[in-house]
Order: sequence, then structure tokens, then C-alpha cells
Amino acid sequence: MPAKPRKILATSALPYANGPIHIGHLVEYIQTDIWVRYQRLAGHDVTYLCASDAHGTPIMLKARDAGITPEALVERFRAEHQQAFAGFRVDFNNYYTTHSEENRELVEEFYARLDAGGLITQRVIQQAYDAEAGMFLPDRFIRGDCPVCGTPDQYGDSCESCGATYSPSELGNPRSVVSGTAPVEKPSVHYFFRLAAFAESLRQWLAGGHVQEGVARKLQEWFSAGLRDWDISRDAPYFGFRIPGTEDKYFYVWLDAPVGYMASHRNWLRKTGRPDSDFDAAWDAASTAELHHFIGKDILYFHTLFWPALLEGAGFRKPTAVHVHGFLTVNGQKMSKSRGTFIAASTYLKHLDPEYLRYYYAFKLGPGLDDIDLSLEDFVARVNSDLVGKVVNLASRCAGFISQRFDGALATSLDAPALYREFVAAGGSIGAAYEQLDYGRAMRETMQLADAANRYIDDQKPWVLARDPATLPRVQLVCTQGLNLFRLLMTYLAPVLPRVAEQAAAFLHAGPVSWAGRETPLLGSRISTYEPLLVRVDPGAVSRMVEDSMDKPPTTSPAAPSPTPKGPEATTEIELADFQKVDLRIATVLQAEAVEGADKLVRLTLDIGTEQRTVLSGIKSAYAPADLVGRQVILVANLKPRKMRFGISQGMVLAAGGDAGLFLVGPDAPAPPGLRVS
Repeated sequence: MPAKPRKILATSALPYANGPIHIGHLVEYIQTDIWVRYQRLAGHDVTYLCASDAHGTPIMLKARDAGITPEALVERFRAEHQQAFAGFRVDFNNYYTTHSEENRELVEEFYARLDAGGLITQRVIQQAYDAEAGMFLPDRFIRGDCPVCGTPDQYGDSCESCGATYSPSELGNPRSVVSGTAPVEKPSVHYFFRLAAFAESLRQWLAGGHVQEGVARKLQEWFSAGLRDWDISRDAPYFGFRIPGTEDKYFYVWLDAPVGYMASHRNWLRKTGRPDSDFDAAWDAASTAELHHFIGKDILYFHTLFWPALLEGAGFRKPTAVHVHGFLTVNGQKMSKSRGTFIAASTYLKHLDPEYLRYYYAFKLGPGLDDIDLSLEDFVARVNSDLVGKVVNLASRCAGFISQRFDGALATSLDAPALYREFVAAGGSIGAAYEQLDYGRAMRETMQLADAANRYIDDQKPWVLARDPATLPRVQLVCTQGLNLFRLLMTYLAPVLPRVAEQAAAFLHAGPVSWAGRETPLLGSRISTYEPLLVRVDPGAVSRMVEDSMDKPPTTSPAAPSPTPKGPEATTEIELADFQKVDLRIATVLQAEAVEGADKLVRLTLDIGTEQRTVLSGIKSAYAPADLVGRQVILVANLKPRKMRFGISQGMVLAAGGDAGLFLVGPDAPAPPGLRVS
């Protein structure tokens, strides 16, 4: 008996309405969209919600500089964002705005309930004030040295380097980003939410499996330091909702932004003629519906402490799960305008098919918080090899025979029904991987099936069978089998490649794609003439995209030419005897794991034949730990062990890096561990 369909609300973080969407943002929206599409294919009732995050000082100031109202600025970017998301096939049920009457109603309802429950306090604080600009400064409009690790040029509320949170008054060398002057302190009455009152219930919620283990461990640091009251007010001038009963106090954007999820839901229900009781059924404290938030690790504090506490304090339900992902690097480094790797969604869409990027992100994404790297060279190779070489090529190999020799008619039976059943059974594991956000595993298992399907066609050789009239009937059987295996592959890839899956279903006359539909093969029906579903990625198009994304330096009058160095790079020469001191050994990776607390390090356990070594290697930006197990690498075996903050590293693995990315060096064929490289 099939499982009862689940009712699910899913959200992605609300993009701030003051700039374009870029490929770093898209990691989250593609991740969420893939999960939502899988759930829908599996027969569940999913509502996918989002909105523009419309409030705050940055939007107010940007609108002032542009000579337009904040509302006009928000609507301009909201339209741009919707266009970008649609271009990448991100399928929201509703994309709204936090600057709405629904959100105002809900925020005021939250505030009234919290205040009635004794959870709002007032007190006078000394707040940063820009005397030159004549305004109080929000936390993010003050930058200075982190009070914990000393990193310069950090925001006034949190450090991007060490993750610490603090108040702006704790910064070293603070300055206003509006005028560049040092802020002065000025008293102001502010409103606070008593977050500490929820410490125990938050601990219980976090222990209930609602967040990843890495997130729960990170949050323990904040519990250990003690939860502090949260300032939910800001002084005028401010673009947002005014706090009832005040003249110059406004709700902090991080109060009304998550409430925007609820406002988007209420707006969608009203637009589609559904009753208000559906809203209560989803958000009531006793709701049996699921609520899944997808966010980046930079905002986990707000979504896993403040937001659940606000919901509980106002009598609403807590999230079923908060799914946190890492950041994106390109070619192993932060996105850069000077290198052309800070790529806007609109720029990508000018040059490349969006489903290429959807697949590459899926191949890289796992259920954890690890950052993922977009290696542009690997991107071209991976898409061309997997999607073009393995998947759509399978359809083109079989469809021509069916169309030309059998008038488009499929056989009434399969040549290898046991193989078909194996492919159907594999959908259980692939579906579980989607459910668990382990998209990389889902893609690897699907490509293993694609390899098996192509081996089947290679073994049967329909092009040879077609030469002999006596074996021609087997061609129809074999190619019917191949096209049915292709249909299963496209079912498994449909959450990632929605456009290709739809076109494949239309070409096969297979009807709407569904996870349950894979159980029944297509037999005795007709197909259309095959037309290419995907073409190979053109490396030239990737280069042009990068070129379009580069910051172009201003044209200046020519200066005296600088001396041009000879050769590709200046290098320091060494003697052969120096190089011969280096003992290079082939090693096999037995275990690999991300080093907790380190951005780049992977802990490798290596077999070098005579012993095992532990090496800490800065390759996490280019390689997922799970992909390294079983790989052979080159180890500098006689390097003096190095004591690091995260342990002792007993050697170094060789890698080459540059603009094209980071690549491990290894033998070109399997070799015994411990073999000396010369």
C-alpha cells in the first residue's frame, strides 16, 4: 500500500532586494528546487515559498543614492530576481515580498503575542551614531577589527573569519561605512526579545534531529556562552515596519524577514482561493504538516535560535528541519570580479544552458555544510561526459533504429527484463539520497546505471544485428530495452534536469514523469523522431562568460611599458641534488574527512605500503572527502611532520593549482602503495 502523501512547506532564504542574483546564490535555490521536485515526483503535496527581503538601512540608502523610493528599488530587483530564478527552472509556488500588508499584519501579531507573554523588554542603550551623516548606524554599517580573532574589516555583528558574534561597540578601530568616520555613542531606547527564556526548549529542539550534527555542534558554542536578549528594534530613519505605539522605532529586518515565509504562504492561499484555515493548519503549534527551511551557513544563527524561539513565543509551530549548506568557490577560490568568476545569473544564461549548472551543483552537493567548488574545467568535462556522453547519447543510439526500421514502434516485450528490474530497484536508493540531500550520491548512482545501460547496448551491438534480416527483430527488442533504461535514467535525473526530462517524456510519449511510473515499462507504443536533448558544453562559451564577468579597468593614457619577464613565470632554480632529497611515494587514500573548524583542510589516512600516515591537506575546496577514498596520490614522505592547530600532519600530498583550479597529482595507472616515484 503506498505511503500517505506528506504535506510540506519548503522555503529558501529570502534574497536581499538590492543586487542581482549570482551563481553563489543559486547553490541554495537549485538545492531546494531539486528537493522539492523530487518530493512532488514521489507524490507529496509541496508548497515552495520565497520572497524578496525588502527592508533595512542598505536598501534605504541605495534607493536614496539612485534617486528613487525604496519601494521602487525593491520592485525592480524583485522582478530581476524572479527572471533569474525562472531562467534556472526554480519553480516557486509563490515569490512575494516582505514589504506587504500580509507581513505587516503578521509581524504586529507576533509582537503583540510576545509582548503579552512578557517576552519583550525595553532599555536604554548606547548606540553607534554617524554624526556626519546624522543617523544611527545598523550593525552592518559599522566595520572594524573582530574582537575575538582580530581580523580587520569585519561587520559590526559577526566575523566572517571566525564566526564570532558580538555588538558593534566591541569592534576595534570602528568606522561608519556611510561617511568613513569613527562613530560616536548616543543613547537610545531599544526593544529586546528575551531569547534566553527559550534556552531549554531550543536545546531539546536541536537534539531532536531538526538540524545537521555540524550545526548542532556549532550552536553549542552559543549556548555555552549564554543566550543574550536580542535587539529587535532600529531607530529612524529606517525602511521597514514601525513598531506599534512608537514614532521613531522600527522592527529590525531580521524580525520581519523570516515572518516573510508565513506572509508569502498567506498571500499564496488568498491568491489561489484557499481558506484561511489552511494557513492555521500549516502554522499552528500542533500542525502535522512539515516545514523545511533551506539556508546558507552564514545565517544559521537567525534560523536555528531566533526564529524557532520567536515561533514558540508567539504560539506557532517550529520548523521540521533547517537544512544548511556551505558556500561556493570557483576554481578553488572566492568568486572574483577581477578573475571573471563573480558570475551573475543573467550573464551565465547568456552563454550556457542552466541545466548544465543544475547538474554540476547536484553532483557536488552533499547533506553537510562543506563548501563546494565550481571548477570550470571539470564543469565542462563532467557535463560532457555524464549528460551528453552517457545519458542522452543512449537515447540517440537506440531511437534511430526504432524510427527508421520499425516506424517508431517499440517492441511489446523487453530483451532483458531482469536488467530493467535492477534499474527500477535502484530508484529506492536514489530516492533516499534525494530525500537526505545527498545529491552527489544520487548522481553517482545514476551514472553507474548509465554506464550499465551503455554496456548493454555495446554488448548487444544493434548496429551489427541490423545488417542481417534474421536478427533484425532483436534490434527492436534491444533498442526498446535501451530506451526504457534511458527513461528510468531521466526519471532519476528529472529533479535536476526538469526541461530535459520533460522533452524526453514528450519524445517517448511517456506521459508526465513520476517516481511510481518507473515500475511499468513502455511497450508497444510509438515514439517521435529523436532530436538532440542536450549538446556538449562549448569551452569557448565558458571563456566568453568569464570574460563578460570581468571588471574592465578604466581606459587610461599609455604608461611606459614595464619589463616583460621571459617564460611563463619567474621561478627559483634549484640543483638536481636538492630535488633528489625529496622522497616521493605513491599512497592510497584509506579514509578522508573534513577537518571540523577548518575551511580548507581534509584529514587523509594514507597507506604507503609499510605504514599508514595522517596528512592534513588544504584541498577541500576542490575535492569532496567521500570522493577521495580509494584514490592514489603522491606523498612527500620525508617531509618533517608539522604540528598544526588541528593535529600533526605527517607529510604532504602533491597538487597543482592555478586559475583553472586545484588538482591532485597521482600515478596514471594503479600502483602498489609505497612505490618510490622517480
